Amino acid sequence: MDRIMPPSPPDWDEIDTVMLDMDGTILDLAYDNWFWQEHIPREVAQERGQELHAVRPELEDRFEAAFGTLNWYCLDHWSRELALDIASRKRATQHRVTPLAGAVDAIEQARRRGHSVWLVTNAHPLTLEIKLEQTGIAGLFDQLLSSHDFDAPKEHPAFWSRLRERVPHDPDRSLFVDDSLRVRHAARAAGYRHVWGISRPDSRHPPSTMDDGPAGESLAEVLRD
Repeated sequence: MDRIMPPSPPDWDEIDTVMLDMDGTILDLAYDNWFWQEHIPREVAQERGQELHAVRPELEDRFEAAFGTLNWYCLDHWSRELALDIASRKRATQHRVTPLAGAVDAIEQARRRGHSVWLVTNAHPLTLEIKLEQTGIAGLFDQLLSSHDFDAPKEHPAFWSRLRERVPHDPDRSLFVDDSLRVRHAARAAGYRHVWGISRPDSRHPPSTMDDGPAGESLAEVLRD
């Protein structure tokens, strides 16, 4: 099957600020999917002395209940819920955190064009700290912004209004890139005109079909000249 070419890149003359999600946009979502879908269930089963198949339904229900809320991303919440030290397990596995192919070069290219580049993530501040430490990408960004500092996830309208209050910018001249459909919907509803998706956030899987707006398989496709 022929590879579908992405849409033409944004008109860079219309963009001042480039706002990028972290997990699944810059960093390979393979780590997070492995951590929460495979590693943590095994750790819970081991701590409880249960078989893995016995704990999965409960964990799936807990995860589903928190989906789209700030708790979904909160290490403190899951440490309490699962009676596990999630932060220590993040640190013990941080060597598995890697950027998606071409992402770092694409960000550097955006900076060379003169754009202000922001990291705008739902990741818990400790998760952000661990991943920045592992990848060394902090210096690529003019702003490092976690939704936990705004008391609302990117899926919620309050996040976007608080973001504009804290770090003034023009939504009409800002490019926002995120692999989450719900987050993209929220950004568009908040008035952001240039919203792009990433169709291959997990390198272990093929690209997904996206029909809500422009998308690239990788950040390199979105930020190209």
